[in-house]
Amino acid sequence: MKPRDRVRSMVRSRDAAVGLAALLLIAALVFPTIEMPRETFTYMVTFDITQSMETEDMASNGAPASRLAFAKAAMRNVLTRLPCGSKIGWSIFTGQATLPLLPPIEVCRNFDALLASLEGIDGRMRWTNWSRIAEGGIYSAIRVAHELGRGVEVVFVTDGQEAPPILPSNSPTIDIAMPGVTGWLIGVGGDQPVPIPKSDTEGHRVGFWSASEVVQVPPALRAAPTAESHEELSSLHGEYLAQVASRIGFSYRRLNRADSLARALQDVRFAHRERVPTDMRRIPAMLALVLLVGCYVGSLRLRK
Repeated sequence: MKPRDRVRSMVRSRDAAVGLAALLLIAALVFPTIEMPRETFTYMVTFDITQSMETEDMASNGAPASRLAFAKAAMRNVLTRLPCGSKIGWSIFTGQATLPLLPPIEVCRNFDALLASLEGIDGRMRWTNWSRIAEGGIYSAIRVAHELGRGVEVVFVTDGQEAPPILPSNSPTIDIAMPGVTGWLIGVGGDQPVPIPKSDTEGHRVGFWSASEVVQVPPALRAAPTAESHEELSSLHGEYLAQVASRIGFSYRRLNRADSLARALQDVRFAHRERVPTDMRRIPAMLALVLLVGCYVGSLRLRK
C-alpha cells in the first residue's frame, strides 16, 4: 500500500473510531440502570455517647482523639467501603436507652446525608450521665433493630464502662437476645485507666470526674478487700463486652485500627444477597475513552 493510501486509511479509521466513541458517550448518558444481584449489608449503628467515650486515649493521624471521635472516623471509612445497596442507620446510647436518629438508608445515594448526620453525633445529645450498657443500651438497640424488620443487624460501639458499676447483687439477669437479630459489639478505648473528662450541658470541658463524684465499688465486693476502687478512671472493658457478646450470640471486636470496623462490617456472615440498581454507564464511557486515546495516539503517528 502506498504511503498516501495508508494515511487515508488511518484517517478513515480514526474518523470511524471518533464516531463510535461519540455513540458510546451518548449511550453512557442514556444507559438505563440495571438491577443486578449483589452481596449487601444492613446495619443499625449505635454510638455510646456517655462521658467516658470522650476520654482521649486513642490516636488519629498522630494526634490524640477521643473514643467517640475515633469510632466516628472509623465509621466514615466504612461508608466508603460498603457496596452500593447496603444500608446504614444511626442511633445513640446513654442512661439505659438507645435513641434511633436515622433508620438504615442506602449508602451510595445518601452518602453526603450519612456523613453530615454522623458528624453531628456528639456528647451534647446526652440526656444523662449514667449508663446501663448490657441490659439497657444493648437490649434497646436489639429491640430497635427487631422492630425495623428482618435483616437489620446491630453494631453497638462502646468502651463497656457501666456507671455506676455492675455489682454481683445487681448483675443483668434478663435475656436481652431476640430471635433473628445478630451483630457486633465493638469495643473502643485504651488498656490503661485514665481520668474521665467532665462536660457541661453545652459540651464544654469543665475538668475531670473525681473519686468522690462517682459511685465506687464497696470494699466488701471488691476482688481484693485491700484493693481500691477507681470508677473515676476509664479503660476498655473488653473482656466484659466479649462475655456479653457471647451470651447473646453477637460477635465482639476491638476497634484499635482505622480499618478494624470496616473489616468487621464486611464480614460475609452478615451479608444478604439482593437485587440492587446498578449504574452501568461506566462501561460505554470507558470504551469511548479507550477509543479516543487510540485516536490521539494515531494522530501523533500521522504528524510524524
